[in-house]
Amino acid sequence: MKSFQTVSETPNKPSLRLGLLINPYAGVGGPLALKGSDSLPAAVRNSLHAQVASSDAPAQQRVAQFLQALATEPLSLQWVSVDGPLGGAVLAQAGLRFEAVSVAVEQPSTAADTQALACAIAAAGVDLLIFAGGDGTARDICDAIGMRLPVLGLPAGVKMHSGVFAINPQAAATVVADLQQGRWVALDTAEVRDIDEAALQKGRVIAKHFGEMRVPIAANQLQQVKCSGLEVEALVVAEIAADVTESMPSGQLYALGPGTTVAAVAAALGVANTLLGFDLVRDGALVLADATAEDLWQHAQRESLRVIITPTGGQGSLIGRGNQQLTATLLQKIGRDALQVLATPAKLTALSGRPLRLDTHNVELDRAWSGLWPITTGYQQAALYSVSG
Repeated sequence: MKSFQTVSETPNKPSLRLGLLINPYAGVGGPLALKGSDSLPAAVRNSLHAQVASSDAPAQQRVAQFLQALATEPLSLQWVSVDGPLGGAVLAQAGLRFEAVSVAVEQPSTAADTQALACAIAAAGVDLLIFAGGDGTARDICDAIGMRLPVLGLPAGVKMHSGVFAINPQAAATVVADLQQGRWVALDTAEVRDIDEAALQKGRVIAKHFGEMRVPIAANQLQQVKCSGLEVEALVVAEIAADVTESMPSGQLYALGPGTTVAAVAAALGVANTLLGFDLVRDGALVLADATAEDLWQHAQRESLRVIITPTGGQGSLIGRGNQQLTATLLQKIGRDALQVLATPAKLTALSGRPLRLDTHNVELDRAWSGLWPITTGYQQAALYSVSG
């Protein structure tokens, strides 16, 4: 990306005018083993209406964490949003005043509501639009306002391949604080990407380019665009799979997570694989396909559960992108040692020293689990790699 504008220091540090838009359904598809809120059936969307409007909904929690991080600095901010779960409710709960735009929102809300609200906020004259959602939400906003207004995404969805998201709500707060305090922040273009549904039907996970938006860039605060993994070394992946399958003890229950590297483990076991989900296996046999968060929790309540995952290529996200079935509650119960991470040396090298990222929606857990993790990188080969919240 080429930096084409900067925000320089100002002596009086004027108020920053921020828009807030929330996709209240963002993230609910992960625990349900769906591949994003875009594909929620109408009946499911209707049944979840009350839940997603509450402060316990994933997107609402992410915004609350962002606002809490902002509260630690003396900032002069003005907010523009809409009444209700698409923004105003969480601002009001935090005790923040906001200018409400006049947009009639359907209940339950749809992509058309997201686009209408984005346009209304842009017309209200804000400096930056903060949105909480995933790639589907980013696509809707991109379709509505394109490059007209800088945006910054709070990662709250199941799919987050785009480069418009901060690495977590705290990082987004750092960007906003830097902007308001007059620190040097670049304004760049970033890709909006989403899963290619046609390729997914053929068993390939490819993030397709859908457009670009402008984002404020502070060092190490935005996630990298996810690579498709086309360069994965098949032989190394096969060696990793052989190492994993040979070391599986009899009777142990495993949850095989998303990604092509873990899919190679399923192939070596001879079991079906859910490329963007979790499958439970024991002794080389499939126990449950495409398990939900509740499925994993129920099994972990009854017996020992081990989890095998791989980070996203290029982006380096370990937990929190596409594997929200791994809730913070589940992770705290099974413990860090119950997780086995698989990655080829090429995938780790491509990170250029950046740590693998934890985003469990629990700041304390992210902090406690940060450090050097063993990563299975080949047959009877492992590396220590930095993991950070």
